[in-house]
Amino acid sequence: MKELLKAQGLTKSFRLSKKQQQLEKTNQSIKVAANKISFSAYEGEIFGLLGPNGAGKTTTLRMLATLIKPDSGDALIDGHSIVKEPETVRAKIGFLTSELKLEEFFTPNYLFDFFSELHGIPDDVRDKRKQKLFGIFGIDRFAEVKIANLSTGMKQKTSLAISLVHDPSIIIFDEPTNGLDVITAKVVTDFLLDLKAEGKTIIVSTHIFSLVEKICDRVGIIINGKMNLCDTLEAVKDGKSLEDRFFEIYSAAVGEEV
Repeated sequence: MKELLKAQGLTKSFRLSKKQQQLEKTNQSIKVAANKISFSAYEGEIFGLLGPNGAGKTTTLRMLATLIKPDSGDALIDGHSIVKEPETVRAKIGFLTSELKLEEFFTPNYLFDFFSELHGIPDDVRDKRKQKLFGIFGIDRFAEVKIANLSTGMKQKTSLAISLVHDPSIIIFDEPTNGLDVITAKVVTDFLLDLKAEGKTIIVSTHIFSLVEKICDRVGIIINGKMNLCDTLEAVKDGKSLEDRFFEIYSAAVGEEV
């Protein structure tokens, strides 16, 4: 399989305010959110980054998406450095996170056209993609409804469609089913499997064991900013449920029973 993403020692630290130190229950002013994270993802697979809230998953994905620069380390996306060639990387990836909000004054139709124009997508190609994606997610019935008036699930599906306007080969999703009802979550997970079948490389971060077991080929377990284990799903499970294995690894990493 072709290696499309290779992260090498990605490290990122943040300065904590006094209030943040209180919330983190620490007297340290610097938090290492990602500590020498390394892993690879291959063509036509779904890679799951699994860990508890605050483990460093979002920081890692934001570095890969070139939204923040690593303090050290690098990643190659289809051979291009996220540090030295961020614009080229952005053209090759789709990135979705619940932290990125759509402008609520506009409609799905307008926003899809707007972002297509930013990516230089010809009108005829744009229209075909819009028809396909809006049809898959049921957005077509709400295409002229302002984002502010859409349900949470429809906003998420609209964000997903917009992140794919340029038909990226590598797709990065931070908690893709977070906050969704079971019906919408199934639509999203089924679509991720369809993208995999098309040969796309998909990186998802989550804390949901069942989602990883359903869709992921390989998984990396990240705890306290460190990659504790990275292998195929079956190798990570080692004959047990993913949940049981995770808590074994978590207990060993933090030095306490769960």
